Amino acid sequence: MSKKMRGNLMLMLTAFIWGSSFVAQKSGMDLIGPLAFNGIRTLIGGIVLIPAIMFLKNWKVKKALQAGETAAEVSEEDRKKENRLLIIGGICCGIALLVASNLQQIGIFYTTAGKAGFITALYVVLVPICGLFIGKKVRPVIWLCVLASAVGLYLLCMPAEGGFGHINKGDLLIMLCALCFTGHILVIDYFSPKVDGVKLSCIQFFVAGILSIILMFPLDPALGFDLPSFSTLIDSWLPVLYAGVLSCGVAYTLQIVAQADTDPTVASMILCLESVFAVIAGMIILGESMSLREIAGCLIMFAAIVVSQLPAKEERVRS
Repeated sequence: MSKKMRGNLMLMLTAFIWGSSFVAQKSGMDLIGPLAFNGIRTLIGGIVLIPAIMFLKNWKVKKALQAGETAAEVSEEDRKKENRLLIIGGICCGIALLVASNLQQIGIFYTTAGKAGFITALYVVLVPICGLFIGKKVRPVIWLCVLASAVGLYLLCMPAEGGFGHINKGDLLIMLCALCFTGHILVIDYFSPKVDGVKLSCIQFFVAGILSIILMFPLDPALGFDLPSFSTLIDSWLPVLYAGVLSCGVAYTLQIVAQADTDPTVASMILCLESVFAVIAGMIILGESMSLREIAGCLIMFAAIVVSQLPAKEERVRS
């Protein structure tokens, strides 16, 4: 099997894990509150990434040796500067993740896992638009993708018999979550070229997890959930571990390793399947269903997400 094929299969597995994790998030809400669930799973994700950091470090050294490269000398001052930036970036990313993931987790309680997966995926289209505010250019096709996404979102979330007054509050929370994930991606985009990406992710998981655990004491009861007991934590071990170990830890590591041998455009297309896997998993495991109107909305949104990831003509020429 070629490296490219192996990388594509790893990305497919990543998309499947992320998509099916919406089911785990939905199931976990049957037993514990949203902030408790997010706090525990992101802390688990941070713990899982610690050995992943060691693995990736050894993997990069091995690849460098195979390529005949030598490790670059880094001064103590540069190392301190990078570590300081890593901590600042991890805190900023962690706070953004805290807001986005908890909006998503609360929203999933009121809507289906499949719809949550598609609405969350809107951040793919929103990122270039919000990038305008930090001086990034937007290709004309992106505006068409935004329009198509709006049409698809309307069909997915608005019932045929009613207008905006009938929108599900869970769908609305997931829309806000998609906007917050857009901000999260832009923050990562700023820090990730300057620091180690996996270490950045590890720190953000610990920041989001610790803050979620602190905030669960006032917010989960206010949302109508009991604080978790030892017995409820034991009963909810499967969705928590799935979302923590596989979604946060394993899938992120697979993505990092796979993208080293995969074309970035192909990688983004494969990862777009996350929303499709969310719908399929919701139907098979939770017995969720969609009307023809909602399916049409999903198809339009998926097409807009895929088209938004296609490279510009200049990028194709350079490659």
